[in-house]
Amino acid sequence: MPAMPLSLRIFEERYLKLLGDLITEENPEFGVVLIERGLEVGGGEKRSAIGTVASVIDIGTLDEFYGLESFGSKRFRVNAWLPDDPYPIADIDFIPDLIWENSLMPSRVHLETKVRKLLAFASEFGDLQYDADTALSDDPMDACWQLAGMLPIGQLDQVDLLSSQSAEELISRTYEIVKTIDETLKAMMSQMDEPGEL
Repeated sequence: MPAMPLSLRIFEERYLKLLGDLITEENPEFGVVLIERGLEVGGGEKRSAIGTVASVIDIGTLDEFYGLESFGSKRFRVNAWLPDDPYPIADIDFIPDLIWENSLMPSRVHLETKVRKLLAFASEFGDLQYDADTALSDDPMDACWQLAGMLPIGQLDQVDLLSSQSAEELISRTYEIVKTIDETLKAMMSQMDEPGEL
């Protein structure tokens, strides 16, 4: 997601080559897409047609692996996948950034309240990557992407959010997902609270 951090451990040979290429760049960045089907290791996977550029902020070693820290920036759409050389390469077009409108601020604030309540509630069911008091960017558009990226959802839902065509659509889609998760968790809790039959 744009405005979201991404940490990677790198061990596969083709991505070690990518890491070597990134080190030589003044502003290193690479594209990230969802693997829709198949195994990532070794190639041959089916990749999503939409992704996000990851801007690298640190490269180093992590637990005996090479690793990097990055954050999401621009979105892109894949026109065609080119032959791996040796890592995946694509012809892409950048997707225009979503434009923030101040009239959306009440909706953004309401969404933040709902997301934070959901994260607090969902944390009762297990460990989450992001907790209810995770800090957000002061930039309202970045904050909207962060609220979407903090949700404990599957990758296909993330790609759906990533394809939003406006800030209003992103807020609306994120809110609908929050509502669905909340209803699902409440239904699970009510089933757990029901006495068993003798």
